[in-house]
Amino acid sequence: MKILQDQRFRQQREAFNLRFNCEHCALFDEQRETCAHGYPTTEHRQAHYDDPTALVVFCKHFELA
Repeated sequence: MKILQDQRFRQQREAFNLRFNCEHCALFDEQRETCAHGYPTTEHRQAHYDDPTALVVFCKHFELA
């Protein structure tokens, strides 16, 4: 699912400390920087959201670690 990242989303992400990136997922291998299911991680990584125009991409297999 991809949606536009607007100012309100960025504010709420900070205010509520939202967790939805690979770095917060139980399926993410931090040492190899890969997903346990083999999915690409580029659009799901925290660094992706440094760009305020980047689309928000939610992973359907996200498991909060």
